[in-house]
Amino acid sequence: MYIVIEGQDGTGKSTQVKLLKEYFENQGHEVVTLDEPDGDLPQAHDLHDMILTRGYDLEPLTNVLLFTASRVELWKKIAEPVLKRGGVVISARNYWSTLAYQGYGEGISRSKIIRLTKDLLPEKYFSPDFGFILTVSDEIRLERQKGRGKSEETFEKKPSAFQQKVNSAYPKIAKDFNLHLIDASGSIDTVFEAIKKILSF
Repeated sequence: MYIVIEGQDGTGKSTQVKLLKEYFENQGHEVVTLDEPDGDLPQAHDLHDMILTRGYDLEPLTNVLLFTASRVELWKKIAEPVLKRGGVVISARNYWSTLAYQGYGEGISRSKIIRLTKDLLPEKYFSPDFGFILTVSDEIRLERQKGRGKSEETFEKKPSAFQQKVNSAYPKIAKDFNLHLIDASGSIDTVFEAIKKILSF
């Protein structure tokens, strides 16, 4: 099973991924988690740093290509082997983030992003078994980001107009790809129960 949890920074994706991992492991499944574009691969981590932490003024298309390169590495070396063994892959983000940030946010053609993803990654990556988008208000999201105690990355530093484009993109992406929109403004347990209800376990 391949599950993706999406949403803007500060919506609680990583927390829900961790809870799902623990739940499936307690059921006896082999589980691996991804945190695109980073992950437990040095090359993916280097690509993450190049895009998000080194302060480079990269072209939007360059961001698309680097994100996609990281996905190829993570999928081929981590996710795909686990799925072939019958395990569970749970990812915080996939190419829907690129549609939101580089498509709606930075103006790259969304059809180009989709075509590139389809050309370089298998159908299973492109079509997860379950896709969730966590949503919160801008006020809650910003408050949570302040409480994380870490420095802002490239896209978190962009002005409010960019953040609003990204935030408004996610409901459109949910509609286009038949994803589950989850109100993540409540407690961690409430959000987790909502996800489990949709997964029906």
